Amino acid sequence: MMNYATQNLEDDHTYILRLIDVMETMTTHASPVIAHLEEALDLIRNYADGLHHAKEENLLFPLMSERGFSLTQGPLAVMLLEHAAGREYVKGISENIQLLKEGDLSALNLVYANIHGYGELLQNHIYKENNMLFRMADNAFSVSDQQALLLKFENLENKSTSNQNKSQFVTRISKLEQAYN
Repeated sequence: MMNYATQNLEDDHTYILRLIDVMETMTTHASPVIAHLEEALDLIRNYADGLHHAKEENLLFPLMSERGFSLTQGPLAVMLLEHAAGREYVKGISENIQLLKEGDLSALNLVYANIHGYGELLQNHIYKENNMLFRMADNAFSVSDQQALLLKFENLENKSTSNQNKSQFVTRISKLEQAYN
């Protein structure tokens, strides 16, 4: 089978789920390493949201829209709402890490609550994308659509804005996992 653009997104999901797993493990620690929480937050912002969601929102969803899917109702609208909800959890993680660094120890519970909320949201979201949305895209796209989209994804991956490409993000996730094994 040829490598479809949707397979590229599913590959991202594998790493994002690994990141969520390690973040869930972090929440079992009474005194977390702040640097690890910040690293996880940075990976969410720059990889899960910055790169992966950018591929979906700027490339996949508009192409699906061109192929007849609505951006204002139905599956794409739900995915966009869930991306926005995820960003709210990320904001909660970020703001409470800052409070924690300033000495407000009660903020740790809010960091963890936002991590759990984000994790649960993303696990359900990824399931829906992998099993439903991407299959809809596969049925709607021609082979040339898939090839053109995959090329755009790869270009984006190789010139990520935070001076990190996809393979560097994957390496950082692996290092975080090693710290919690």
